[in-house]
Amino acid sequence: MRARREFRDRSDIEVAVLDALVDRAEEGMTVFEVRAAVDSDIDEIEEALAALKRDELISVENGDDDRVVILVADRVVPDPEADRPEEQSIMEALRNKFGL
Repeated sequence: MRARREFRDRSDIEVAVLDALVDRAEEGMTVFEVRAAVDSDIDEIEEALAALKRDELISVENGDDDRVVILVADRVVPDPEADRPEEQSIMEALRNKFGL
């Protein structure tokens, strides 16, 4: 699943982290799990996590088994009923095509 459209105008690494966390919104992910899910080096992932936390899009909590997990904010998770997949806009297609 992908993060809501209004949160997709961030850097590619931040969007990748958000998308990974949205997929596991209920249980969250450890830093190691985020690193395995996102194809980037740890320094870039740490910077992305810091930016997302600063903007209150993620939180860090102790899980049930004393693991530290990263959880995505509820407002980032799309509502399957309200956020039906739309056709990609021309601008979004161009951004994706040219990696912008």
